[in-house]
Amino acid sequence: MEDVLEVYHRPHDPACPVVCVDETSKQLTAETRLPIPAKSGQPARYDHEYARNGTANLFMMFAPLEGWRHVEVTEQRTMQDYAKVVRWLVDEVYPHAEYIRLVQDNLNTHSPASLYETFSPAEARRILQRLEFHYTPKHRSWLNMAEIEIAILERNALSHRLEDEAALRRQMSAVETERNQQRRGIAWQLTSRDARRKLERLYPVKQRDCLIVSIQDLGRNKL
Repeated sequence: MEDVLEVYHRPHDPACPVVCVDETSKQLTAETRLPIPAKSGQPARYDHEYARNGTANLFMMFAPLEGWRHVEVTEQRTMQDYAKVVRWLVDEVYPHAEYIRLVQDNLNTHSPASLYETFSPAEARRILQRLEFHYTPKHRSWLNMAEIEIAILERNALSHRLEDEAALRRQMSAVETERNQQRRGIAWQLTSRDARRKLERLYPVKQRDCLIVSIQDLGRNKL
């Protein structure tokens, strides 16, 4: 936990940007009846029935110190999908960075093995040399700031029905463009010192060595 917190509090360094990565999914649903549009004094109305059109996966990439984010829509959430997203970050978004500090959870696809499963050994190694992995602890994925961006995305773009990937991509692009233009970041407040105080129960407790003395020993040693 403290490893991630310390990464968040390092000063902005364009040569070593911090990028948080997380994933979510969206069920694609189409209307079976035409919605009734809103009019004066009455909100729009939608029928409770819908047609399922599958599911799409969303990779959220968020650079909090730069106020930049991007959502990549994929059909699946495989090792190959993850590896291609990481290569895009390295080669297209930060081609001149020395390395990228990648903050993510411990999902099984979030590992160097995904790159070796997808690319040649030489290509996988080339990409990995530009990455520095920082993992959130198990059951502590809330430390990943990409989750906050996903929550904002769900409120602004994913709360209503989207019938196909094309509609989903348009919606993602609109929200992403607006927030990037405003350079919306996150003012992260929690520090390692705060964590030690507020989350003391989560830290391991060191048992003190104790001396067990029997009553017979006490009697035997009685002066």
